[in-house]
Amino acid sequence: MNHPDSSVDQAVERAVELASVGRRVVLGIAGAPGAGKSTLARRVVTAVDERLGSGTAVQVPMDGFHLSNAALDALGRHDRKGAVDTFDADGYVALVRRLVAADEDVVWAPDFDRRTDEPVAGSIAVPRATTLVVSEGNYLLDDSGPWAALGGLFTETWFCAVDDGVRVDRLVGRHMRHGRDHDAARAWAVEVDGVNAARVAPTVIRASRTVRT
Repeated sequence: MNHPDSSVDQAVERAVELASVGRRVVLGIAGAPGAGKSTLARRVVTAVDERLGSGTAVQVPMDGFHLSNAALDALGRHDRKGAVDTFDADGYVALVRRLVAADEDVVWAPDFDRRTDEPVAGSIAVPRATTLVVSEGNYLLDDSGPWAALGGLFTETWFCAVDDGVRVDRLVGRHMRHGRDHDAARAWAVEVDGVNAARVAPTVIRASRTVRT
């Protein structure tokens, strides 16, 4: 099933090709925490808009379906934020179905604000005319529960692959930028993010292509 590894440039060219077909295409970008999913998604959207016209592509992150911090506190899961059971999986799958259907004038999707560490409802407009929707997240290739339905919804699902040392360093930097000291940032990157990365890694076998980031 897996294509050979793609470079980022090759992946971007494929995205432009997908966006040129004249109908709604929904691309999923999966991978472990810190693998570069959001960066690749932004690169794809920027390139497609530059080549095919502004508004051709829109980025819709899975992270918009994080449960709120208050909900995680109530469930006793806040110390595992980012784990597979800290998202509204059914809500995300329902949104992807709407994005694939493309039969509404505008679909409003949630975003995730890293400054407040909270999801923000109704933040991203996806007009019917948008050709390419790029959605990125850890669990797009997971085969459990609601997540398993995504494989039949996305036009293609790519997997971001990166050296583990680079990935952890990125995460430590991200966590420090959002208020943790170095030791706490590294502990979260290795212990919490590490558990999630271990769950994500085997899902590469279900990807359309692997992108080296």
